[in-house]
Amino acid sequence: MSHQVFRKARPARRWEQVEVLDYKPEGSAPFRDISRQLLFRTEALGCELRYFEIGPGGHSTLERHQHEHAVMILSGGGACLVDGEVRAVGVHDLIHIPAMSWHQFRASEGGHLGFLCMVNVERDRPQLPGAADLAELRRDPKVAAFIRP
Repeated sequence: MSHQVFRKARPARRWEQVEVLDYKPEGSAPFRDISRQLLFRTEALGCELRYFEIGPGGHSTLERHQHEHAVMILSGGGACLVDGEVRAVGVHDLIHIPAMSWHQFRASEGGHLGFLCMVNVERDRPQLPGAADLAELRRDPKVAAFIRP
């Protein structure tokens, strides 16, 4: 990624000189209809700012890891699971994802969910839930109805 000072916004939640990338390699983890864009990366600050967009009815991977996230909803709406709690989310909502908390984002059935995500440049790989983790998560009926493993 170049160290460009300005990147002009483009239509449909795109930015100049920013490539739209696959969310993850196909088959590496469960997800549906999601893309990512790396908007900003700096070793000096030790962080990356990324934009994810989930299509109607799509979802991110149910996962956890050692690093934290800061997420701000930029467009659309949907819901998220963070640390055992399911919440509706909309434009400008801010979500803190603590280390080692299971989390997942879903777009509403009728629209997309677009969000900015800030993470450390150096970070661990996501952990997927095992059978025991899923059984524990599903003990809460709201979480059971929400998750898409």
